[in-house]
Amino acid sequence: MKDGHIHSPYCPHGSSDSFEQYIKKAIEVGVKVMTFTEHLPLPKNFNDPSPENDSAMSEEHLIAYFNELKKIKEKYKHSVKINIGVEVDYIEEYEKEIKEMLDKYGEYIDDSILSVHMIKINDEYHLIDYSPEKFGELVDLLGEIENVYSKYYDTVKMAINSDLGRYKPKRIGHLNLIRKYNKIYPYDYSGNKKLEEIVRIVKSKDYELDFNVSGYRKPYCDEAYIDGYLLKLVRDYSVKTIFGSDSHTHDTVGYKMKEYNRLMEELQF
Repeated sequence: MKDGHIHSPYCPHGSSDSFEQYIKKAIEVGVKVMTFTEHLPLPKNFNDPSPENDSAMSEEHLIAYFNELKKIKEKYKHSVKINIGVEVDYIEEYEKEIKEMLDKYGEYIDDSILSVHMIKINDEYHLIDYSPEKFGELVDLLGEIENVYSKYYDTVKMAINSDLGRYKPKRIGHLNLIRKYNKIYPYDYSGNKKLEEIVRIVKSKDYELDFNVSGYRKPYCDEAYIDGYLLKLVRDYSVKTIFGSDSHTHDTVGYKMKEYNRLMEELQF
C-alpha cells in the first residue's frame, strides 16, 4: 500500500494543494507509505524547454521543501510513513551537472525516481509530454512516429546506464510516458527490441520501475505507463514495480492503487 510518486505545492506545473491535503487523502484511501517526489531543479546552465519554464522547482526552494517535509514526516509518523524524495529529470549530456546536484543534496533524500521527459534533437531539447501539438512536431522532426519512440527509448537507456553517483535513483519513472498521446498518434510498439533491452538492463541492475497510473487520467492515453507489451516484458523478466499515482493534486493520491494490487496478485508478482 505504497504510493511512490507524489508531487507537492512546490511543483510549478502542479497545484497549490498543501502537504497536509496530500497526506490526509493518503491516510483516507489506505496508503501506508508515501513518497513525495518533487522535480529536482534542472541544471543552472540548461534552458528549460517548457514554454512556461516550469518543469522543476528552483534550487532556492529545495531546502525549504526538504525542511517542511522533515517536520511533516515527524508529525504524521504514527499514521503513515512519509519519504522525502525527488524526481530526477535525466537530460542527455548534462549528467555531470545532475550528479553534482545529487551529490550536494543526496543526504536529504529517502527515495527517488529517474525520469525522461525530454529528448535531444539537432542540439535542441524537446519535451515529449507537453501537448499533442508539440508531440506532432517531434514526429515531423524525426520523420515518423517510430523514430520518436526509438529516440525516447535510446534516451531512457542512457539514463539507466548513466553515472549519476552514489545518490542516483534506482527507480525508473513512467517508462512508457511516450504513449501519452497514443490515441492521436497510435503506434504498435509490441515486439520493440529497444524496450525489451531496457527491461533486461533494469533487471540486471536490480532497479525498479514506477508503475505509473497517471496515463489513465490523460484523455489521449487511457492506459497505465506500464501496460500491454511492456507489462508482458515486466512479468517475463520479473522486474519489481512500485505503484505511483503521479499526483499533482491531493485528490488523486492512491488513484487505482487497489486495481494495481489486484493486478499484481493476478500476475503473481
